[in-house]
Amino acid sequence: MITVANASVKYDNRFVFRDLGFTLPKGKIGAILGSNGRGKTSLLKAIVGLQKLTGGSIQTTGRIGYVAQKTEITFSYRVLDIVVMGRAPHVKMFRVPSVEDYEIARKTLTDLRLDHLIYQPYSKLSGGERQLVMIARALASECRILVLDEPTSALDLANQLVIFQALLKVAKKSGLTVLMTTHAPQQVSLMCDYVLLMYNAEESEWGEVDSTLNAENLERLYGIPMREVKVSSTEKTFVPLISTTEI
Repeated sequence: MITVANASVKYDNRFVFRDLGFTLPKGKIGAILGSNGRGKTSLLKAIVGLQKLTGGSIQTTGRIGYVAQKTEITFSYRVLDIVVMGRAPHVKMFRVPSVEDYEIARKTLTDLRLDHLIYQPYSKLSGGERQLVMIARALASECRILVLDEPTSALDLANQLVIFQALLKVAKKSGLTVLMTTHAPQQVSLMCDYVLLMYNAEESEWGEVDSTLNAENLERLYGIPMREVKVSSTEKTFVPLISTTEI
């Protein structure tokens, strides 16, 4: 579970967000939407302890796995070795990863359909493949909370689906709590239970996806007309209303 209460972050004399609050229950998937520079990444960093709050508090339950937008690895480790690094919380000091640690890393890669990359040098992977490996590393830690900063921004549609299916499966099976940022309301509608809309530094809205994610709120969030489109009786998506005469 993640509980954010009256949280604020300020750089110099400017608040990135102020008095923000929400609770994401255990085993649920939440998303954060907002325009560039709205403070989404700062909020995630505050949740995982990489950003100090100006005010308020954040409480979490269980180990946190964090996947940044980009991760630079200096040495050319194999993919398997990168994922085994996620087992660090389970390896005693001055010990090396066990056979079990490597088996868990292999299984995690298999679940994400990355078997073919196991022995590949990380430095030779594409940007999307690297992001998948970082997600595998976080999951291999057996974290109870997974925090992801735009996890699918470098992925093609097929690999986006792999990530969605894996996160939904793990969240349902083991009670993993997932919080991510994204710029795709369609993703939120498809896989999330809750959404945080960060309108500006002073205003935000948190709620269940079905009641909070709508065309009116998205238009306010991004400043462009939006339309809700029914895909089926249970699914919907959102498209911007852009006229070619305005381009």
